[in-house]
Amino acid sequence: MPDASQATALAVLWPLLGLVLNALFRKRENLRETGTILVSSSLFLGVVTLILPAVLRGGRPRFEIAEMLPGLPLAFEVEPLGMVFALIASGLWIVTTLYSIGYMRGHHEKNQTRFYMCFAMAITGALGVAFAANMLTLFVFYEFITISTYPLVTHHGTEEAKKAGRVYLGVLMGTSIAFLLLAMVWTYHIAGSTDFVPGGLLAGKVEGPLVAVLLALYVFGTAKAAVMPFHRWLPAAMVAPTPVSALLHAVAVVKAGVFTVTKVVVYVFGIDLLTETGASVWLMWAAGFTVIAASIVAIRKDNLKARLAYSTISQLSYIVLGAAIANTLSITGAGMHIAMHAFGKITLFFVAGALMVGAHKTEVSQLNGIGRRMPFTMLAYLVGSLSVIGLPPLGGSWSKWYLALGAAEAGQLVMVGVYMVSSLLSIGYLMPVVGRAFLLDPPPEEAAGGIREAPFFCVLPPVLTAIGCVVLFFYADSIYQLLQGITAP
Repeated sequence: MPDASQATALAVLWPLLGLVLNALFRKRENLRETGTILVSSSLFLGVVTLILPAVLRGGRPRFEIAEMLPGLPLAFEVEPLGMVFALIASGLWIVTTLYSIGYMRGHHEKNQTRFYMCFAMAITGALGVAFAANMLTLFVFYEFITISTYPLVTHHGTEEAKKAGRVYLGVLMGTSIAFLLLAMVWTYHIAGSTDFVPGGLLAGKVEGPLVAVLLALYVFGTAKAAVMPFHRWLPAAMVAPTPVSALLHAVAVVKAGVFTVTKVVVYVFGIDLLTETGASVWLMWAAGFTVIAASIVAIRKDNLKARLAYSTISQLSYIVLGAAIANTLSITGAGMHIAMHAFGKITLFFVAGALMVGAHKTEVSQLNGIGRRMPFTMLAYLVGSLSVIGLPPLGGSWSKWYLALGAAEAGQLVMVGVYMVSSLLSIGYLMPVVGRAFLLDPPPEEAAGGIREAPFFCVLPPVLTAIGCVVLFFYADSIYQLLQGITAP
């Protein structure tokens, strides 16, 4: 039985076993998918039983691979925020795999083996980001996520998909090389290290306007966080199959972005440095603008996946705004929202795919009366929507509560207003779908159709994640207690 440190390295590599099994069983789809389920389930079990207990005891399991330069090792170290991200990525990989079986078969998608192989590599990238001990290690796995998800974005091979892939790769790799890499080199020059240090690696080592400039390089270099104007890659990537959209919006890609921003704020700068210098005030306004602007755009979108994409851009900036406010309550709220939004948003994307497979509908205007035909699917959508909006008894209510409390404690009343207005706007872009589904009459040709849900594996996952939204409400205190270790000196 490996100890927690060894289990950390093993967890990062474990998803690649899924890649190998997919390659071996590429012509036997039942074995291929069974292998993926077993690998994803065993990964989550290992994270929960071998790594989580050590972190709950206050430990920080560490595994060093090699030292590239003095002060620049490739290394893993698990702290509370990374633990939360790892639990999300490994846990939701299971339900996304189940969903992919129903969707990929039901939609008769080509290149399914390549899909599962790239998905496994993306989870390895997510775990590497979650457990990174320093910015060098995080950067390596951050780029690994980008490269491994590019074939997923271009999965259909159409001109539209290829164009989206160019935008995806251009924005994400362009910003990380131009800005994020520069920020890392600058940090190494100042501190002689890129380690994540409780209290902040740069505390006492940098001051004045340089703090804000360096923070800007980190934030805009992390385009996966989708802070405007570096957000176009995300709606462009909606051309991909819906399980990929779920991966992008809930499991790995965007969560790697906001996780990186939060981790940089806490462990590279330190909340005291940002509070004392006011270096993150500009980021509050940039994130606040993104929250509101993306919500307004979402209301105007008729395509359901496009509407959900702009919703994601808005909700991601909730987390970035919480990080920018930089106090214990807002950082805790940001960490909680990573988890709460993951469950709510993956539910909504699962439903969008189920509607496509089961009813061949992609536009909000087409959904009149669909709740009578697909009641389980649309009830899951209702629960996921209410969680994203932030109503109890659903998990999103707790994360938004702490984010708003953090803004109020910092005296940022305008940002409290941003959170409140955005919640109202989210009602405006999410609830009309529910209203059309349950309150309007279906078209005459569908009125006598009866209940005809999508395939079982397209319906079960959104039901499970919707239940997860409820469970998170009642077990939010466990996440809160775990995250208290983030800002501990």
